[in-house]
Amino acid sequence: MQISLKPGKDTSKITTDCLVLICNASLDGTLAAIDTACQGTIKSLIERGDFNGKVGDTLYLPAVTGLRAKRLVLIGRGDGDTVSDSDVDKMINAALQVATKNQCKDVTLHFNDTQVENRKATWLLQRSAELIEVAQYRYTATVSKPKPAATLRRATLIAANTDANRKSVAAGQAIGHGVNVARNLGDLPGNICTPVYLSKEARKLARQHEAISVTVLDEKKMQQLGMGALLSVSAGSDQPAQLIVIEYKGGKKSDAPHALVGKGITFDTGGISLKPGAKMDEMKYDMCGAASVIGTMSAIAEMGLPLNVVGIVAAAENMPNGRATKPGDVVTSMSGQTIEILNTDAEGRLVLCDALTYSARFKPASVIDIATLTGACVVALGKHAIGLYSNSDEFARELIDSGNAARDRAWQMPLWDDYQPQLDSNFADMANIGGPEAGSVTAACFLSRFCKDLRWAHLDIAGAAWNSGANKGATGRPVGLLCQYLQSKAAG
Repeated sequence: MQISLKPGKDTSKITTDCLVLICNASLDGTLAAIDTACQGTIKSLIERGDFNGKVGDTLYLPAVTGLRAKRLVLIGRGDGDTVSDSDVDKMINAALQVATKNQCKDVTLHFNDTQVENRKATWLLQRSAELIEVAQYRYTATVSKPKPAATLRRATLIAANTDANRKSVAAGQAIGHGVNVARNLGDLPGNICTPVYLSKEARKLARQHEAISVTVLDEKKMQQLGMGALLSVSAGSDQPAQLIVIEYKGGKKSDAPHALVGKGITFDTGGISLKPGAKMDEMKYDMCGAASVIGTMSAIAEMGLPLNVVGIVAAAENMPNGRATKPGDVVTSMSGQTIEILNTDAEGRLVLCDALTYSARFKPASVIDIATLTGACVVALGKHAIGLYSNSDEFARELIDSGNAARDRAWQMPLWDDYQPQLDSNFADMANIGGPEAGSVTAACFLSRFCKDLRWAHLDIAGAAWNSGANKGATGRPVGLLCQYLQSKAAG
């Protein structure tokens, strides 16, 4: 997808398959000029009620006289002085749906001086570029007759061709591409997207970007490091676990990196604590935390952010066989802490705890783990908000602000010591579950025990990582939040 900027002088002379104008129903400014060029056609349509200008209202004209554009689309923005960031999503997505439905090869977006509440003008450009790129996604890997690829090949945003605007568009497009990388990995079935497959995808990323290097630790190396918790998860699978370390070096050598740690359970049966059969197919999405790490690493490399980032993917498959870990087994983590495994379906925290311990060797400035960790988080927050836990309220606030800026929102949950006793065990330093109450909280409490010396946050994306039903598919979240956070760190 080619996305470019162009100053808008005379809208009637813009040559494009589809000219999109964001406006209200008032015939002034650019809309008045278009109406004049069209000999009053727009005024007539407004007067008879075909366009009311409310947010997301759409008027599609498949042919227009007086314009060089082949098609004209009006997208309502309401009558207020500003629009909200959620309004922007409605308007841009409405425009893209019309352009895609009518098989346009190029589209020109005219924002018509649209102001977004509490946002800089560059935010609108970055968000638009991201949504345009995300709209290109099609899953094709295992479909003999996939849906046709999007015909849209070029998009022009009417705005000054300044350095700041170009950087915003490039960043938005890179983030959109990163979101789609994560979506595609999430949508792949578990018989294709195995731990080894994820390591190959990481190595492919290193071949594409000079600033990225990849190291993969196999089970023998993990055994030597004492990663008994992680290896307890893969014990019942014929697929070997992989600890994938992706290093992006865009900053000074002396700069401490920011670490992203992703849960990569490529399929989760629950192990011996077998899940119910209904919707078990969706457990291919249990590696969406890992997918978001790989997608984010792709995006920041495309942006060329001037900072260091290390992405760690703890990849394993959770299966039941004669070698599988059993409820009641006790394992020793890389940290030396012992864990009584009361439920083998609480496996994500087991791979993450060793990966978090491993991340400390990089002396990171911050550590964020991302995981489809608990159904309890879905019950608490649904699909809209990501559950956020942190041992630093200041850090949590940064991530919440980043999520708000990226339209990839998170909500801080409690991480109080009051919950820690639920993890007590008579036979180990801790149990891997804390009972039926506050399951998402006790899962975070478990992880916190391995992060005492780290500036750490945990993102439970169980509700946000994929959609079920007719629109089933990975969402690519929280690539947007993570990228926004790293952009803020790069900006100082």
